[in-house]
This record gives sequence, C-alpha cells and structure tokens, in this order.
Amino acid sequence: MAGRINDDDVKAVRDAVPIDAVVSEYLQLRNAGGGNLKGLCPFHDEKSPSFQVSPSKGLYHCFGCQAGGDTLDFVMKIDHLSFSEAVERLAGLAGITLRYEEGGYTSGTSGRGDRIRLVEAHKAAAQFYVDQLGSPEAEIGRKFLAERGFDQAAAAHFSVGYSPAGWDHLTRFLRGKGFTDKELITSGLAQDSRSGKPIDRFRGRLMWPIRDISGEVVGFGARKLREDDNGPKYLNTPETAIYKKSQVLYGIDLAKKEIAKTSRAVVVEGYTDVMACHLAGVTTAIATCGTAFGGDHIKILRRLLMDNATAEVIFTFDGDAAGQKAALRAFEDDQKFAAETSITIAPGGMDPCDLRLAQGDAAVSGLVESRTPLFEFALRHIVSRHNLENPAGRAAALAEAAPVVASIKDLSIQHESAVQLAGMLGILDEQFVVKRVAQLARWARERGNQPQQQGRGRPQAPAPAAPSPVGGGPALNLRSPAHRTERELLKLALQRPALVSPAFDAYGIDEFTAPPYAAVRQAIQDAGGASQAADDYLARVRDAAPNDTVRAMVTELAVEAIHAKTVDEVYAGVQLVQVRLRAVDRRVLEIQGAMTRLSPQAPPEQHAAVQEELWVLQQYGQRLRNRGAEGL
Repeated sequence: MAGRINDDDVKAVRDAVPIDAVVSEYLQLRNAGGGNLKGLCPFHDEKSPSFQVSPSKGLYHCFGCQAGGDTLDFVMKIDHLSFSEAVERLAGLAGITLRYEEGGYTSGTSGRGDRIRLVEAHKAAAQFYVDQLGSPEAEIGRKFLAERGFDQAAAAHFSVGYSPAGWDHLTRFLRGKGFTDKELITSGLAQDSRSGKPIDRFRGRLMWPIRDISGEVVGFGARKLREDDNGPKYLNTPETAIYKKSQVLYGIDLAKKEIAKTSRAVVVEGYTDVMACHLAGVTTAIATCGTAFGGDHIKILRRLLMDNATAEVIFTFDGDAAGQKAALRAFEDDQKFAAETSITIAPGGMDPCDLRLAQGDAAVSGLVESRTPLFEFALRHIVSRHNLENPAGRAAALAEAAPVVASIKDLSIQHESAVQLAGMLGILDEQFVVKRVAQLARWARERGNQPQQQGRGRPQAPAPAAPSPVGGGPALNLRSPAHRTERELLKLALQRPALVSPAFDAYGIDEFTAPPYAAVRQAIQDAGGASQAADDYLARVRDAAPNDTVRAMVTELAVEAIHAKTVDEVYAGVQLVQVRLRAVDRRVLEIQGAMTRLSPQAPPEQHAAVQEELWVLQQYGQRLRNRGAEGL
C-alpha cells in the first residue's frame, strides 16, 4: 500500500478541479444569484432545488438535507469513494501526479482504491474491445452493425467493440496491464473456470461500453453474433461495486447535456435504438440496461430535467404485448416525475433502429414528435379490455379507469382527462364521469394518500426547516433578530472577510448567542481569524471545526446567499454594530441585576466598580447607536 497522500498535492487537486464542473456531471445547475448555482439535490428526493454550489468558494450545500462540503466531499459521497480514492479520481482528471508520504511519486498502479481499480480495468477493457473490432475475426460484428445502418464512424462514436472468441484474450491483456486475477473476477470482466483459472466473461460478442453519468465505463452489454453461442441474446456485466443495472442508463453520458438543455429525455429499449436515435438527431435518447425503467432511473433524469414545467420524458416501446406491458409499467411511475410523460410506438411494431433502416432519419425524428400522453395511452389500454356495447361493460371500464384519472394531480388536466374518458366510454353524461373522478380524488386526499397541489400537478417541496442545532444547545430561531444578525455576520466573515476585518476578530465567542454560531465563531478564531483570510481560508476554517456538524454549519454559511442587494462596508458595518450592541445591552442588564443584588454593606469600592462598568457600557452603547460602525 502506498502511504498518505501529500497535503500539498491534496490542495492542488482541490484547486485544480472547479466544483461546478464536477457537480454538473451529475445534475443540471442553474443560476441561483450571488454567484451561486442551484440544482436538485442528488442525495435526497426533493421537488424544488435546495442544493447550492458556490464555485468561488469551492463548496456545495443542500439546505434540505444539510449535505455539504468541498469538491472531494461531493465525489466521495456521490460515488461512495474513500478520501484517497476521491483525490486520485480528481487528480486523474487534472493530470496531477500524486506523491505519497511513504512511497514517493506513484503512477497509481499500487495503493489505489478498489473502486478506481475496477473503473481503470473497465476503461482498459473498453479500449481493448474497440481495437479488436478491426480484426479479421470481428468481420461478423462489423457486418451486424452495417446491416443495422451503422458504419465505422458510428461504431467509433459509441465506442462499440468486439470481444475475441478465445477463452482468455482480455484476461491476459489486463494481466499485462498490472491487474490481478482477483480484480478481474471482482470487476465482472472475467469469471472462474473449471480449471480454477479466470477466463473472459465475454467471448465472440459485439460489445457496448456502459458508462455512468460522469462518463466512466462501469460495465458492458454484449450481443450474441454466432448460432453456436449458447448464451443469452444480450449478456450484461453482473452486479458489481461499480455497476448496478437499476442505476445506469445507456447513453446518459452522451445525452445529458442535451437533456438538460432541451428539458426532454427519450427512453428507448436497446443499445442500437440509442445509436439510431442519436444518429437521426434525437440526441436525448437513453436506454436501460437489461432491466425495466424504475425509480433509480427516474432520479437520474429528474436531476437533469430540474423538474421545470416544460420538461418531458418520452418512452418508445415496441407495439407488441411486451412493449405495451413495459409502457404500462412506466405509467405506474408517472407520478414520480414532475415532467410530462408521453409514449410513442412505431408503425408495424418496429423499434427506432428498424424504423431508421426502413424509412430514414426523418422517420425517427417524426416518431418522437408523434407522441401521446402516457396517461391517455394507459386509459385506452384499460378501456380496450372491456365490452363497451353494454352498460355493464361501460360501468366496469369506468370503475377501473376513473381511479387512474383521479391520480392526476393537476386539476385542469384531471378535468380534461375525465371528459376524455367519458368520450372513450361513450357516456353522454360527461358531468357524471367528471364528478365521479373528483369524488375519488377527494377521498384519496382525505386518506392522506394524495395531497392536491397546483401547477404541473406534482407535489411541491415543503418550506425548508430552520437549520438544525450544531454543537448542542437549542435549535436556531431565525425569527429572532439576534440569531438572524449573527448569521449574517458569520456569512460575511466567511464569504467577504475583508469587509468585517479587523473588527470581527475582536468579537468574543460569547457575543454569539446561538450555540451553533458560537461554534463557528470559535472555528474561525482557531483558523487564524478573518483578517488572515487567504486562498485556503475556508478550508482552514472547515478543518478547524471540532466535528462534522460544526463543519456542515460552516459550509452552509459559506454557501448561503447574503441577504442584501448591495454587500458592502455599510451593510457589513450594520451587522457588526447590531451583534456588538446586543452583546453590550445584555451585559448592561447583567450589571443592573448585579447592582440590585449587591448588599448595602458591600465595600464602597465594589459599588463604585460596578457603577463604573455600567457607565462605560452605557456610553459605549450610546456611541454605537449614534455613530454606527465608526463607534466600534
């Protein structure tokens, strides 16, 4: 094992990789004002963005779940990496060679984290497969692609490759790269054989690399090419530490920017469908990897779509029974989206790849544009199962379909859908159907199962609660003028230290009445004070925090916007004066209380000392009221 990573190298990595560049690989960020960016938090479910990133400070903080930290903290949390693995990942992005205290410089082949080793093995394997696609043996793979309308350039764009038919071609190649047999088995690239030696998992197949949203290869999808291959038509990487099929979307690395830009995602069923869509100009196409579209996939898309009112997710399914079943399964998750959900089915049961071959790129683009709302598709499917020629059949169809319409949260869409349902059923009394749907929706709300909302029809996030207490003591009360002003002053001390220095460093810990704020004030003092702010100032304050809760509060205050249109010396002076003035007033009350308790028999000099202190404080307080910051 290599030793501890050199501290200077860790700092260099932090400084070299902008936090907004890293975070934007996982979610869409928009302007939040004050130089900050905001997005939907990747660490908890929310309907409105409470996750903020401060590029200038290199920090992020979620005001919903309180997650926060710097670039390394974000990478550690979102990709489940250790500290050293996160440093090594970002160092690789920045091209920084790390030094280890016990081992000097290292190229990274020893002492690397397990997850990073698995990613590196997949990266090397992907390039190996790409190189093999040009071999004579891979003619069958090239022919397969050509028959589906994909030339060499298309294969290169999607990094399609070929796995040789031998038992251990990839295994021997990766051994030569320094990977151990254990790493090859753990990665899923190799498997145990009867002889006890690892052999290639994928042999004689066309290979699609599956990348996570950050672009790292985490697995493969392998297509059977030969009749004597007794395996399944498609063979995917098994579940590993880096590959969870329910948490990856094929093509997301290529489509994410366009999805965020257009607020639209197109979900197709296979790798070749993704290729066909992208080549036809539908560059928001993605696909699941051997599993149904589910909750974890929704979370990935929601972070890119930002839940805005115009966002849309379009599903394309085959027209056969399996495709219709998949569409209805997708509809079950419809209400988890804030986006509109639609479905489109190609004529003749063709998938996008077949459609492109038969009718060209324009037909694929037209397919996406000819979509139908998913709930309408579901209604038509339900209605089609009943005999509408008699009252009993119409009643049965209404009984099954009405709850579906009642589940639509947008009142206007719900009403229009009820009218539409009446037409589908042939019920002339539209109001009867509308009232029935409204009744079911009301009952659901009363049971607490479906809170009614305005807008697109999705639940809105509750108002953020006051920050939790940090370091003990009562919870913060942001309606308290004292707590509110102390918070503003600490934000200034962390974000704009020059505006409050050197006065701030003379403030005592006890001048901050909220225990969490007193803890942050102590951390600033322990880090050398606001007047000593430099490039690593915030990092030093966070390092000086005694525990994670105080550190989280430091991050929160460093990211939260300052509540002023103009942040200048005047505004900073007001906060300094208010905090100091309240401290003076508290001390005056304490002394006045002491004077009433002072025994008449106490020595005269004791009375004089107390009165002197009271007079001095009262004069100081009056000066602050009259002169403001000049009186400090």
